[in-house]
Amino acid sequence: MSWSTLTAASKARVLGLLLSCALVICSLGVLSVKGLNFGLDFTGGYITDISTESVTSIADLTAKLSPEVVDKLIISKAGDHHFVLRQAPDLNTTANWQAELSQQGIDFKVLSTSFLGSQVGDELFEQGCLALFAALIAIMVYLAVLFEWRLAVGSVVALLHDLILVLGLFSLLGLEFNLTVLASLLAIIGYSLNDSIIVGDRVRELLRIQSSSQRIDTHVVINDAIRSTLTRTLITSGTTLATIACIWLLAGAALTGFAIALFVGIVVGTFSSICIAATLPQLLGLSSDNYTQTLDDKTQAYIDMP
Repeated sequence: MSWSTLTAASKARVLGLLLSCALVICSLGVLSVKGLNFGLDFTGGYITDISTESVTSIADLTAKLSPEVVDKLIISKAGDHHFVLRQAPDLNTTANWQAELSQQGIDFKVLSTSFLGSQVGDELFEQGCLALFAALIAIMVYLAVLFEWRLAVGSVVALLHDLILVLGLFSLLGLEFNLTVLASLLAIIGYSLNDSIIVGDRVRELLRIQSSSQRIDTHVVINDAIRSTLTRTLITSGTTLATIACIWLLAGAALTGFAIALFVGIVVGTFSSICIAATLPQLLGLSSDNYTQTLDDKTQAYIDMP
């Protein structure tokens, strides 16, 4: 297979694969430098809900506090005049922000305060990672049974690509990584796998129906498979993205990270199912010969009967 023999669609898929490789390298670089901003679900600390009539936005609230105190707080808005303050398990920080708000003449009311120990956070992180690892192992076993190894490798690489890009985005933007985001990663695994299997299964069907006397180039078969499944993929992705957008805009700050992770995961998952899950097997040498079945003498005799 040479570059000059590829169609425009095949060249676009290969360029998309190269773009995906560059994005993965950048994401891994950002993760290694900045890491993830783990939420209190994993690190432990205090979560305080307050309400105040004199402050309407997060910017107004942070303007009333000193930079030293603001750096130790994670402030989110839960509703009109309703804020959630998250902080490390440091009582001095609690006393400081309350004192500073009082000095500024801000009348506020503490609605609730809860504490999460770091040991509980470590257990949650460990259990969440084990769930993620178990899901990946189960998927790899499933793909190994379902597909020829080249299609299985393409699906697994596409899956890892989606997870790495979502984690890289959270690291780059400093978004809080909590249990809801971890749950969204599990959902992304299922969604990305669904897209890859739809395309891969169609590729396998088209390769199997080719006759021994007429072989079609693999890249043409893959293009036909993508074309025949593209409408279904776009409709499924579009309706899912519309639902997630509603969660993002209307569900409040508690589910913002969850919605962002799912939204990005579905977008890159749709992209990777075309540019990675379908293209990588082509580069690894996938052809109709991989699905040629040898018939025994008895079966061949039945076929040759007039």
